[in-house]
Amino acid sequence: MSGPKIIGIAGFRKVGKTTLVERLVGELGARGYRVSTVKHAHHDAEIDEPGRDSWRHREAGAQEVALVTARRFAIMHELRGAPEPPLADIVARMAPADVVIVEGFKEAAIPKIEVRRTGLDHPPLAGRVANVIAIATNDAVAETHLPVISLDDVPAIADFIVDRLALEGSHARALG
Repeated sequence: MSGPKIIGIAGFRKVGKTTLVERLVGELGARGYRVSTVKHAHHDAEIDEPGRDSWRHREAGAQEVALVTARRFAIMHELRGAPEPPLADIVARMAPADVVIVEGFKEAAIPKIEVRRTGLDHPPLAGRVANVIAIATNDAVAETHLPVISLDDVPAIADFIVDRLALEGSHARALG
């Protein structure tokens, strides 16, 4: 069995990437697919609170800290000066899924849907960033050979992802 299918959601700040990912997770999950996500941040994001036990373990020098509760677990890995790992290394550590939606990682060699929003002064990614396969926007797009999908039509974006990635997984098994 090969790894999960991967689709990127890329764009500049404040265009609605996180909202689209959230809505796609819900839509694809409702269709029976197992969906995981990877979020790339360009800043030093904290995932546990300073002073809490897991934070103290990391601060003491632990390479990895697993935080386990009755509802979820998280594994935090401190790079301690090592370079940021490639996306493939992160995905390889994740539990099995039918599709992994990646937010950010504009330069990763994965198929991406570019998110654009009118009123923001951002240059297009398509044509400048490799592997953009569609554009999700709240406006018309001139001069593109790529499929353009309404940013608000989440079922259509999900259909595009299912078709483009040839997703099977849980949904196909449930249908039979």
